[in-house]
Amino acid sequence: MERLINILIIDDNETDQLALREIIGGSGNILLMCSSIEEAHTILRRREVGIVLVNIDSPKFSSMEDLKDLLSTHQHHTHYTIVITENARTGSKLLRGLDSGAVDFINKPFNPNLIQAKIEVYKSLYYKDQRIAQLLGNILPRTVLEDLNQNGKFSPKRVDKGVVIFTDFVDFSMKSKSIKPLKLVKKLEFYFTRFDQIVERYKVEKIKTIGDAYMALAGVTEDNDEPVLRACMAALEMRDFMRNERDVARALKRDFWEIRIGVHVGPLVAGIIGSNKYSFDIWGDTVNIAARAQQYSAVDEITVTNAVMDEIKDFVVGVHLGHVPIKKRGGTMEVFSLDRLKDEHSLYGDGKFPNVELRKKCTISSVDFEHMRNDIINRLKSNLPEEVIYHDLHHTLNVEKAAMRLGRLEGLDEEEMLLLRTAALYHDAGFIFTYHKNELHGVRLMEKTLPRFGYDGDQIAKIRSMILATANEETPVTLLEQLMCDADHDYLGRADYYVVSSKLREEIATFGKVMTEEEWLDFQIRFLENDHHYYSITAINIRERAKKNRLQELKLKRKELQIIN
Repeated sequence: MERLINILIIDDNETDQLALREIIGGSGNILLMCSSIEEAHTILRRREVGIVLVNIDSPKFSSMEDLKDLLSTHQHHTHYTIVITENARTGSKLLRGLDSGAVDFINKPFNPNLIQAKIEVYKSLYYKDQRIAQLLGNILPRTVLEDLNQNGKFSPKRVDKGVVIFTDFVDFSMKSKSIKPLKLVKKLEFYFTRFDQIVERYKVEKIKTIGDAYMALAGVTEDNDEPVLRACMAALEMRDFMRNERDVARALKRDFWEIRIGVHVGPLVAGIIGSNKYSFDIWGDTVNIAARAQQYSAVDEITVTNAVMDEIKDFVVGVHLGHVPIKKRGGTMEVFSLDRLKDEHSLYGDGKFPNVELRKKCTISSVDFEHMRNDIINRLKSNLPEEVIYHDLHHTLNVEKAAMRLGRLEGLDEEEMLLLRTAALYHDAGFIFTYHKNELHGVRLMEKTLPRFGYDGDQIAKIRSMILATANEETPVTLLEQLMCDADHDYLGRADYYVVSSKLREEIATFGKVMTEEEWLDFQIRFLENDHHYYSITAINIRERAKKNRLQELKLKRKELQIIN
């Protein structure tokens, strides 16, 4: 797995820039160059930068206060700052640079070995920071983390309408006796990971797992509308996922797990407990009632209380189950079995997934990316000709992966990343219909399909331009178009180049153009040397050098072949 990092160099001295590029270029370092603090602001507004190198001796370096302001303004986009200086002449300036937020310094003239060692140290710290942030994000809600970062604490919060989802696997204790521990944990991880993905789509917050139980919350840590409806849509998708897994297992004569789900809405208190080990939790009768609703649920069904049904009755179909007793507390509660969304509010008219209008009502993304992705992947699986062995599904998924990596390092926002990934998934869909001039066919399929998943005209136009930019005779203009083209040819600078290119040769031969070894080498050399270009700063940094190495290797092979012949 590649470990990549953006390194910003603020220095107007071209000699310094060239020297630093030579010393720390490569090894996953994406070098961004600018000559002033003002230009650095522009870069940091968009990109996350792991290491900043700033020449405080430069005539264009404004002041220590401006450096301090830069680091303070973009504190969430910067991590480690190193100042470049000539110690003998500017010792006091160095101290002020360290006071402004820098963590280290580099002496001039440059010592390559020392610079490389320092960069590797701070890269290692940056990757550790990223991992810690990821772990904290998995443990605590985003709003809680923001409060902790800003105020050092999170005050308990009381809400009148908190929605609790409670799930539990049927006969888990009995199943756990007959399954090896490692297999049991992997099975739980499989289901809980899918539940995590589902609740994230509906902006519902996972609270915790307790053995085989899974608890999630809506209406407390997020600002999206219709928390009860969102929670119930998440519960429906969790239940349907479990039913699908059950049906597949039965068909294959395998063991399967079943589930019960309960949902209730009411007052509760949310807060953090612990001083050394933080835990976000919720308390109140609402939690207990949601657990009781789950216990009274039928197998692979969802039981919701009357308070929930009153909120969502215009959008769902449910069956009245009557009143059931509430253990320990006493009394009864009126419950319903939640069956499905009403057809007029579902994506396919089958009651399963919310349509665009319902998603907008809940103020979640109007674009249903996950179901769009599943749809196009299934189309490619089913309809791509067997002879298409290079432009196949594996290539499409590799391009999507490359696009995500490039987009993250280029600082794309959530909407831009969504559009780029969509273009990557559709960019070779035209091969379903024809081998030559396939881009237009892919665009037509995309334009016909995407509106159903909530994409608007402006989004579709941008995706169209990205797909068409991948045609051989086209030159990408916008950053998104450039990233699409770079992702499409990411393999040209990867270690698996020869494996991938051999598939391309075989595919080309199948569709009518058989090449001798000499012709194939000439074809590759011509493309790498004359026809292909990487466009984005990130792709140039991480792929250009290896691509040039491939080119030299191919030229050497061509020369050796000429000698033999």
